[in-house]
Amino acid sequence: MRMWIRATARPISQMLIAIGISLIAIVTNAQAQATPQVTQEIKGLLDFVEHSECLFVRNGSEFQGPRARAHLEKKLSYLEGKNMVSSAEDFIDLAATKSSMSGRAYEVRCPEGVQPASTWLKRELQRQRQLH
Repeated sequence: MRMWIRATARPISQMLIAIGISLIAIVTNAQAQATPQVTQEIKGLLDFVEHSECLFVRNGSEFQGPRARAHLEKKLSYLEGKNMVSSAEDFIDLAATKSSMSGRAYEVRCPEGVQPASTWLKRELQRQRQLH
C-alpha cells in the first residue's frame, strides 16, 4: 500500500506544481494586458505626437510628428509583445522617455522651447484625461 501511495503522490504533486505555474502565468499575462481605456489613451498620445508642431529629438536627430509616431509605435509593439505595457504611463516611461540603444533622453523642440519628451507627454496625458 505504501509503495502505491508514493508512486501516485509524485505525479500528483508534479501536476499540482504545473497547474500552479500555469495559473500564475495566466494571471500575470492578464495583468499586463492593456485595457480599452489604456489603449485609447496611448492612441491619443500617438495622435498628439503625430500632429504636433514640435520636433521629436532622438539621439540628436530631429523628427517630425509622423516619423516620431512610427518610431514610438515600433517600440510600443515590441513592449506589448512582452506584456510590459498596462498603462499610458508605462508607454511613456518605457517607450517614449529615452533611446533603448544609447540611453539618451528624448526631447521635444517646440516653439515655446525644449523639454523632455516624457514631461511633454505626461502633461498631454493629464490634459486628455481631464477632457474625458
